[in-house]
Amino acid sequence: MNVTVGAKAPAFSLVNTEKQKVSLEDFKGQNLVILFFPMAFTSVCTAELCSMRDNIATYNNLNAAIVGISVDSPFTLNKFKAEQNLNFPLLSDFNKEASQAYGAFYETFVLDLKGVSKRAAFVVDKEGTIRYAQVLESAGDLPDFEAVKNTLNSLQ
Repeated sequence: MNVTVGAKAPAFSLVNTEKQKVSLEDFKGQNLVILFFPMAFTSVCTAELCSMRDNIATYNNLNAAIVGISVDSPFTLNKFKAEQNLNFPLLSDFNKEASQAYGAFYETFVLDLKGVSKRAAFVVDKEGTIRYAQVLESAGDLPDFEAVKNTLNSLQ
């Protein structure tokens, strides 16, 4: 299933690194950048999320929250978040429901690992509508952060 611009963002309720439930509803009234990524501790994921970390002020100024989502366990994500000093929530889609709902899902990833999030970026507006959607087929590619920022700018 593919999520397209103008569609309602699929609801999710996932566990963060503090073992608390975080849902799409929690972000109502602000713009949200959702980043799906294949796996914690891999080089491209680290570069991607550290880029968000270093530019967090830009996103804050655009009234945007950020969440990173992968199928890693909350425990793995907690270690990854601490090691990389990430300043936004990482959510565990361990049961793979959110990744599938957003169409950001590999049935089979490298090393024959089944059911891994694709690298993807979504911008959800204050009303819960998708304003930007990019699902990358190649896990080696990074999302178009300029396009994400431009989308957020247009929502100001």
